[in-house]
Amino acid sequence: MNPSPELTTPSRFSVGELLGKLGPLIGLVFVMALFSIMAPVSFPTLSNFELILRQTAVVGTAALGMTLIIIAGGIDLSVGSAIALVTVCIGLLLPHKIQDLATGKEIITAGTLPVLAALGGILVGPLCGAITGTLVTRLNLLPFVITLGMFGALRGTAKGLASNTMVYPVDTWLNGLLRPIREDCLWLLTPGAWMMIVLAIVVAAMLRYTRFGRHIFAIGSNEQTTRLCGINIERTKLGIYMLASLFFGLAGLLQFSYLTMGDPTTALGMELDIIAAVVIGGASLSGGQGSVLGTLIGALIMSMVANGCTRMGWPNWVQEIVTGCIIILAVTLDRLRQRRLS
Repeated sequence: MNPSPELTTPSRFSVGELLGKLGPLIGLVFVMALFSIMAPVSFPTLSNFELILRQTAVVGTAALGMTLIIIAGGIDLSVGSAIALVTVCIGLLLPHKIQDLATGKEIITAGTLPVLAALGGILVGPLCGAITGTLVTRLNLLPFVITLGMFGALRGTAKGLASNTMVYPVDTWLNGLLRPIREDCLWLLTPGAWMMIVLAIVVAAMLRYTRFGRHIFAIGSNEQTTRLCGINIERTKLGIYMLASLFFGLAGLLQFSYLTMGDPTTALGMELDIIAAVVIGGASLSGGQGSVLGTLIGALIMSMVANGCTRMGWPNWVQEIVTGCIIILAVTLDRLRQRRLS
């Protein structure tokens, strides 16, 4: 006798759901195994894995904020420009080198303390998020259009503040956020990597256990129904963009530590890596779906692919093609997942 549909349907659903959740992890293991076979000497080493995690810190931290936006059914294309603006602001707030127009010599300007410079730069993120969130809610336009405009506006602001050049501050402890705590104990990781891990735990707890986290999923799943339930959509969206941009500011701090200077041209194209990390991690561009663990795995995949291409000695254009193919594959899988669920 054939089993009844009532007995077989839950089993098929649970297996499909399990595969969907394990998909990003399977992809990470596949990429790791592939490059370990192709570059067995240089890739599968403790120092290289520590380097990959260090490189993941910037994208991973920003992707935590992007996760909130994408779960809510939005998008933010200005994240790379926001990161660049943060690095410039931190550099300008610190004592930095400028050229004396009268003598032509370099002088050191008076700046603030490193902790104040870091806080000032980080707070630029929520300020950008407040502008973006206000435009999205008040103008009632697609986030894609608004953030595309902010992409250019923030990048231009960064170049203007930096006088279209680099900002070279004095050396401070901020430069060590992405350096190993001890060179002889790489497993201790870097302060930046620990910061990303702690922030991921906080965001995961917020999404799972707080009312605000449930509202984020509700808005992404069905905004009209959520509005009928009495939730203030505009205020919640504004809070989402401001909170997400706080993570963009923290990512900017880590990028500054990596560069050790303010660079208005940095993070150009990084928004694609950040969005791809979230989508690879299982989030849906249609909203209502996503996880912090999946996002971190997606960020690791992007960093591992870039590192593996470098270890293989492939030119930058090959890396860009591989990254582009991964983004297309991630979006295609998201579309297929949505068709299966509909």
